Amino acid sequence: MDLLRLFSLEVLDTRIKSDSPEKTAQIKNNAPSSRWNTAEFYFYYLVFIVTVPSMFRQAMAGSNENSINYSKFEHKLDQGWIFGRKVDNSDAQYAGFRNKLPVLAGVMIGHYVLRRLSRSIKIPRRAFDIGFGSVYLIVLHGTSFLKIISIYGISFAISRTCSKSVGMGLTWAFSILILFLNEWFEGYKFANTLPILAVLDGYTGLLPRWDVSFNFSILRMISFNYDYYQALESPTNIEKKYRDEKEITERDRINIGPPVEDFGFANYIAYLIYTPLYIAGPILTFNDYMYQTRHTLATIRWQRILPYGLRMLVCILTMEYLLHYMYVVALSSERAWDGLTPMQISMICYFNLTTIWLKLLIPWRLFRFWALLDGVDAPENMLRCMSNNYSASAFWRAWHRSYNRWITRHMYIPLGGASSPIRNMLLVFTFVAFWHDIQLRLLAWGWLITLFVVPEVVAKLVFPPKRWASSPVYRHMCALGAVFNIYMLMVANLVGFAIGLDGVRDMFQDLFRSWAGIPYFLLTSGALFVGVQIMFEVRGAEERRGIFIRC
Repeated sequence: MDLLRLFSLEVLDTRIKSDSPEKTAQIKNNAPSSRWNTAEFYFYYLVFIVTVPSMFRQAMAGSNENSINYSKFEHKLDQGWIFGRKVDNSDAQYAGFRNKLPVLAGVMIGHYVLRRLSRSIKIPRRAFDIGFGSVYLIVLHGTSFLKIISIYGISFAISRTCSKSVGMGLTWAFSILILFLNEWFEGYKFANTLPILAVLDGYTGLLPRWDVSFNFSILRMISFNYDYYQALESPTNIEKKYRDEKEITERDRINIGPPVEDFGFANYIAYLIYTPLYIAGPILTFNDYMYQTRHTLATIRWQRILPYGLRMLVCILTMEYLLHYMYVVALSSERAWDGLTPMQISMICYFNLTTIWLKLLIPWRLFRFWALLDGVDAPENMLRCMSNNYSASAFWRAWHRSYNRWITRHMYIPLGGASSPIRNMLLVFTFVAFWHDIQLRLLAWGWLITLFVVPEVVAKLVFPPKRWASSPVYRHMCALGAVFNIYMLMVANLVGFAIGLDGVRDMFQDLFRSWAGIPYFLLTSGALFVGVQIMFEVRGAEERRGIFIRC
């Protein structure tokens, strides 16, 4: 197998490549010429050779057993499996996934085998999805399965009893109310509703906090009602509109649904509890799900699925290496920065963000891999490595990509889209933060992201690419702006997903507690400038292959 192909974007998601030969040719013609073999980039390679190993070395020295603060976070470490080392399994979210990974792998194999058996004995796909999904939910959440189905039923009833304008308003209000109530009552107790039902609280399944993963069900509930009302307004059957399946694009699968009669309760339940994508997505619209359960896409082939699985395995092993050799999560949770150098502090924060990125990427890719094995091609959630982003707006489009596309379709465009970008982004990110969790630090994250997008938007207005792109200094101006963007992205994500506002404040105090922090900051900015130039060239190489993505 071609190793370069294994790590190419096309392996992740064929959606990034245009179906139009004319558009592909246009992208190639407009692509910049290669700079890989220039003197400028040879200097950049030298910077990489010196800087990257130093990053790993300093992060390890500041966060493993050699750290002067090791005694402060050692109690959070467990015994690992790599060369007898301890492992930092202190992140509760990823630990829950990591500890249950063998069980999850067994369920995947069982689902794959039973699916093929059901096909051989002619069991309808919808019946299998509902049957397996119901058992899966009962094992996961126990008697809370009844609560989940009840909420599903109320949302479905809204679409059947209200007009579009009223129904979508009620759908959004009900969904947001459920998010709030789930958080407030922590999934509810039967005993708190009726004491006689207290016996039902005895079996809560493998994942008692069903409400944590229910956020994804909320998105699917809204998507179903949205697609249903669209089908009522424009009753176009995708299978009748396109006789040739090769003509159908993903946009068509999303925007043109099945016949209205297919929006029944059985298909609704099958969609909501579709096993591979139930816990964490990626998010598939109802229209797309219905089409793919009846038609196998050309992308469902082993030549794509196996490399995707190997790439996922590489990510899992990379995460295991970080957890065994850099105890950055445990250290950051204890805020054990005392006595560390500015570079050690910044590298610990950087690799902390890396583990956050990986802890989200790995489950998403595992569940998408499961869906691919089952014949369903959901969108890839993360197209780029965390360290290959320099734009705040593009980073958001590439981070949890299926959710971003869902937000764009169901919220950003209905709010008016680019007609009021800052206002709409503020509303969108407020909802996004609320959807993740009702915490002040996540609201701060959402507002910071919106704030940090503003300089980028202003810069594009003041220096429009069509006018300035031909200037020899334009690329370097963009790189300087990108360095600023990267700092802002790191701060926002540290606030939202790592150490919070107080932790970031303490980190900066320790980072700049002496004059040594200032020259280090300047050197770091220079290294980031070099990294951004490499990112620019990576995108140029993609365009020379006919690929252009806005992230």
